[in-house]
Amino acid sequence: MAALAELIDFLYPPRCAACGARFSDAACRICADCIALLEPIPQPLCAVCGGPLESAASFEPRCARCIATPPCFRRASSVARYRAAAEDDPRSLPAMLRRHKYGLDQAVGRALLEYLGSRLPIDRGAIDLVAPVPLHWRRLLWRGFNQAALLAEEVSRRLELPLKAAVLRRVRATRPQTARNHDARRSNIYRAFAVRYPAQVLGRRVLLVDDVMTTGATVDECARALMDAGARAVDVFTLARVL
Repeated sequence: MAALAELIDFLYPPRCAACGARFSDAACRICADCIALLEPIPQPLCAVCGGPLESAASFEPRCARCIATPPCFRRASSVARYRAAAEDDPRSLPAMLRRHKYGLDQAVGRALLEYLGSRLPIDRGAIDLVAPVPLHWRRLLWRGFNQAALLAEEVSRRLELPLKAAVLRRVRATRPQTARNHDARRSNIYRAFAVRYPAQVLGRRVLLVDDVMTTGATVDECARALMDAGARAVDVFTLARVL
């Protein structure tokens, strides 16, 4: 069987899910050239939300927003920067994320996992369980999958921590967050989430996983629900961060 697979790969080399180029590594779905296009998040970073600080010379480790309105989550981290301008380049991570989420291309989901890299920016010792940001059931029915759940499954596997995919639920549908500022997003998403199984998070440190963090309003509201249910702490991890 292995020999047959090798023959198929030789005759029909796999193509990169981003740029379409053929390459020889059958275990990969994204070529090295496209992985190299990942944009790092500019340093220095806010110790809470993971966004850039206003000044590298500042002794305050938090950004102005986190000082003025501390979020419910303890800290947030991301793998790469999300720039809307990069969505026009099909090789970019933003383009791949949009293709997955709005193009309903489920095959892209496994390819996106390769953008996580070999080392996650997460302190495993500070986490007890992993949970994804949930979709409303109508959106889940329309899309057929939850992109955050796919990422959360891979993160929990790598960290060797339990995945609680159904612990959070979205109790009401919300209008799209696109083109809304932070305050409008917070108002739109307010009290949109609830904890289905409070016993699973009571006294536990939860890693909340989503694909993209924009202003942080959605993950903050999820963190609020988890903390209200008795979670000890909530950290946030996303594949990309809008800056």
